[in-house]
Amino acid sequence: MIKKGALTGLLLFGIFFGAGNLIFPPTLGALSGQNFWPAISGFVLSGVGIAVLTLIIGTLNPKGYVYEISRKIAPWFATTYLVALYLSIGPFFAIPRTATTAYEVGIAPLLSGSSQWSLFLFTFFYFIAAYLISLNPSKILDLVGRILTPVFALLIVVLVVLGATKYGSGNPMPASGAYMTSAFGTGFLEGYNTLDALASVAFSVIAVETMNQLGFSSKKEYVSTIWIVGVVVALGFSALYIGLGFLGNHFPIPADVMASDANKGVYVLSQATQAIFGSSAQIFLAIMVTMTCFTTTVGLIVSTAEFFVKTFPRLGYQVYATLFTLIGFGIANIGLSAIISYSVPVLQILYPITIAIVLLVIVNRLLPLSKIGMQLTIASVTLIAVATIIGTQFKLESVNHVINLLPFAGASLPWLVPAVVGILLSICLPGKQKAEIFEIE
Repeated sequence: MIKKGALTGLLLFGIFFGAGNLIFPPTLGALSGQNFWPAISGFVLSGVGIAVLTLIIGTLNPKGYVYEISRKIAPWFATTYLVALYLSIGPFFAIPRTATTAYEVGIAPLLSGSSQWSLFLFTFFYFIAAYLISLNPSKILDLVGRILTPVFALLIVVLVVLGATKYGSGNPMPASGAYMTSAFGTGFLEGYNTLDALASVAFSVIAVETMNQLGFSSKKEYVSTIWIVGVVVALGFSALYIGLGFLGNHFPIPADVMASDANKGVYVLSQATQAIFGSSAQIFLAIMVTMTCFTTTVGLIVSTAEFFVKTFPRLGYQVYATLFTLIGFGIANIGLSAIISYSVPVLQILYPITIAIVLLVIVNRLLPLSKIGMQLTIASVTLIAVATIIGTQFKLESVNHVINLLPFAGASLPWLVPAVVGILLSICLPGKQKAEIFEIE
């Protein structure tokens, strides 16, 4: 049981590990300054805790989230939510981000002068290769991804340990921006950028398929193994995030870089690698990060195209793969900082909905819940999340004032208490549903 859980956990660690897992922790470390520990605590809670819990809950029901959401809320909502989710972890955010991260962390530091043309040429050949492989994904790519990603993660651990030894005694810079007043809440929101909780909804299907191949003698063994998988993934990512964040928090970053729009995480990874291992190490870093991001890109193109073929079968797999590759290529060329910037509002809507869905599934396993109550819960969370973004983006003071009156708004969680109230109403209102009990076939 422990062996099965560890093997599955290692596989899922490799699937999850991508661009966002690399660049956001050191960025947080650099910007949070002396408020690093509350900031990284919020980041780990949303980037690891919620993601792993989402994965576990999804894996506990082999029918997956699409069935849970359709039954508890409505089929149309399940389709709408999952389309938005797959587009986020696919062509609009994650796919282009993997390409630009590979370029900015690995390739750009090797060039005498990085330019828009060099980014265009790199992403052009990068996406051609990804597209060709996605048309016929083979076991070779899967094996490369399983082997390469853990190896790269191990090298990052070595970098973090050596970096902590070399720079750990230095004093961090003062906190900047929102980290000055709300370090935990800002770190919590930054954890959204990893996309891992959203990816957990999709990857829970992969986890179920992988675990079914291992075979289980009883439901008890299956459930126990799932929790072992969760512990393995949680410990691995928590250690990685804290280490990368600590490196970013103590690595000496010039004032002009801190003041610029340059991604601080990219700077820390590249410069720390060269400072610790020598300038030639950048070539090795370029190869490793490009290959790791590349396998993630192909996997995302394949999984997103397969979801859309299953949901909207009118267009074939090749059409979807072509479309998503072209969208990813186009968005990749606006640059990493721009991709992160425009993705934030969408993630701040999708994440609260995802968390609320997971909470409903958990409580429903313990108690029967009213379908009307569950619908009201998701409706209120969605309304608050959308209103928060509209108020922030369009500077609507009246909307912002109402949102700030809600409990935990200062910690970037204005939807939390309404979600809890909705769940309590679901316990009391009529028309209750019991969670379905599955058995090992």
